[in-house]
Amino acid sequence: MDPTIQSILDRAGAQPDDAIDLAEAALALAALDRPRGVGFDWYRRHLDQLVGDVARESERLPPSESLTAVLARRWGYAGDVDSYDDLQNANLMRVIDRRKGLPVTLGILYLHVARAQGWTMVGLNFPSHFLVRLDAGGARTILDPFHAGMNRGPGELRDLLKAVLDAGAELTPEHYEPVSDRDILLRLQNNLKVRHIRAGDFGKALSVIEAMRRFAPLHAPLLREAGILYARLGNMRAAIDALDRYVSAPGEPEVQRHEAAILLQSFRTSLN
Repeated sequence: MDPTIQSILDRAGAQPDDAIDLAEAALALAALDRPRGVGFDWYRRHLDQLVGDVARESERLPPSESLTAVLARRWGYAGDVDSYDDLQNANLMRVIDRRKGLPVTLGILYLHVARAQGWTMVGLNFPSHFLVRLDAGGARTILDPFHAGMNRGPGELRDLLKAVLDAGAELTPEHYEPVSDRDILLRLQNNLKVRHIRAGDFGKALSVIEAMRRFAPLHAPLLREAGILYARLGNMRAAIDALDRYVSAPGEPEVQRHEAAILLQSFRTSLN
């Protein structure tokens, strides 16, 4: 791993959730999948430009409208409805290049730009479709970065929930709960991990998990996932080490811990 990228991710891993530079960490993760030598400077300048554009628009428009006016209309950021599963959509650098991406990647842009104005914005614990909540200018709005920053009211949120889950799903207070920036990065990288696993590329999936462990070193489920992937790749000693640390981690659900212990025993037996 490039030392600059490693340093950014390790710094995020050592910081409390509210001190993480979300956009900078997302750029570092994006750089892992880009050709060596691709720098950060152009992308940082673009983020600065978005911040400046929104600052100027906010002099005549309310905060939520200034965000959508700049990000969605002026710069054309929108969800990739034609090739949603394209891996580029989870890479912030490629999203900036292409002006389209996944809800969570676009959401990181909204979060970065809004917070740079001094506004309060958080990501929400909404399933399968990342949303952001803005508290600014005396108003609270829930925005949908994937759909051009659309303002989502309760009725629209209910319809969206039924669309992404099932017709019987109903909104609960949990869906309005904020998530930490570390969890947003985990959600971002889970998109890559899942797509690599579906494609049978366990080596790439493991690389994604190892990067995730740098910015979320206390997120124990990553140890369990790494152990399973190490085993699929035939590295049983690494699999045993990862699962042994997972089983010893505090606070994990008993069911998962028991299943991991069974796997751990079977892996140890296979080495004897």
